[in-house]
Amino acid sequence: MTGMGNGINRRRLFAASGGIALTGALAGALAACGSNTGRGGGGSGAGISQWYHQYGEPGVQTAVKRYAAAYEKADVRVQWRPGDYDRQTAAALLTDSGPDVFEVNGPLLDQIRGGQVVDLTAEVEPVKDDFNQAVLAPKIWQDKIWGIPQAVDTQLLYYRKSMLRDAGVEPPQTLDELVDGAKKLTGKKTKGLFLGNDGGVGVLGGTPLFAAGLSLIGEDGKVGFDDPAAARTLGKIRQLYADKSLLLGAPADWSDPSAFIQGLTAIQWSGLWALPQVKKALGDDFGVLPFPKDGAAGKPSVPVGAYGSAVSARSKRPAEAKAFAKWLWIDRSDYQRDFALSYGFHIPARISLARKAGQLRSGAAADAVRFATDHGYAEPLLWTTADRTAYQDALSRIIKDGANPESELKTVVRKVNAELQRVKKK
Repeated sequence: MTGMGNGINRRRLFAASGGIALTGALAGALAACGSNTGRGGGGSGAGISQWYHQYGEPGVQTAVKRYAAAYEKADVRVQWRPGDYDRQTAAALLTDSGPDVFEVNGPLLDQIRGGQVVDLTAEVEPVKDDFNQAVLAPKIWQDKIWGIPQAVDTQLLYYRKSMLRDAGVEPPQTLDELVDGAKKLTGKKTKGLFLGNDGGVGVLGGTPLFAAGLSLIGEDGKVGFDDPAAARTLGKIRQLYADKSLLLGAPADWSDPSAFIQGLTAIQWSGLWALPQVKKALGDDFGVLPFPKDGAAGKPSVPVGAYGSAVSARSKRPAEAKAFAKWLWIDRSDYQRDFALSYGFHIPARISLARKAGQLRSGAAADAVRFATDHGYAEPLLWTTADRTAYQDALSRIIKDGANPESELKTVVRKVNAELQRVKKK
């Protein structure tokens, strides 16, 4: 997978993905979008436009145009959208010149409640149970399915077997073991753990909360971390920072495995996309783990995300658009495997396809698929940009400044409660 500096890629799944308000600047952004259009579709039927954000992996653009050209029931025109894709899409969905079928990143609440996307329940329902349920959940509102997950990205811990063995440290199964192990693994040239150059503030998100058996938003639609266990768990992340067990200021950030490969850290948090590079460099001298559980009610935690294919409510050909989305992301399993694994390293969104994929059937890759299936969580539909900002700001103060986790989280809980009330009034 290419770095962020070389183009937008699937790592954006883990970036902020809340709804985007339309402003005057958005209309300008839409007008400024290039007509970067690839003519696809060998069919003689009605024309359909399909939008993708700009992937960083070489070959993706050619592949999606090839898929479109193979569709015989409509003439599908693929548009590759460089720049701020989410902003472009938000503007376009309010016009008659927007896409028929388009990618959406993260939860769909704003588009659903704004009447901007169409119901895809009938298309997905027959195979609903075969999708990774964690990534399907943010596409569901009021028991209806509004998007089809395309491919799954996930994050996990990479650990260097030889370094742990030499230090007498077992692969950590609990957060306490991770804290203790990272301290033992820290020496003059090597740090025990790398969670990013900011100490994990930007990447961890709700992962520690899920590891404590909590959630961001509970099934009851209320704050899911208004619990003393949340403060205890985040206090342990602060302990890693205070112990100086964390690698900070690495040449490349958490999404790049170079610090791990070069031996600057014994354990690193990174994405599944890094696995081929790690394996090529280290052979079998590494393993992968979920974020370890914390406390009696805790459980291993693995963040997952998936772009979804949605259909615009302003499409002039909604039936044809829905039929194409179903054909590509449900019927054509060969294209789904190709999309996930031929231009990067991702998990097909369908569980059955992930299990059959040869690249994912052994070793650390198979472990990663199992973790994503058994322990995966995605940001819930009701977790908004305001919620995310409030929580991440508090996490920064806790980890870097040593702020009191209990008081910080109380403030976040109040803000999230207020945001939930605002959202539910719409």
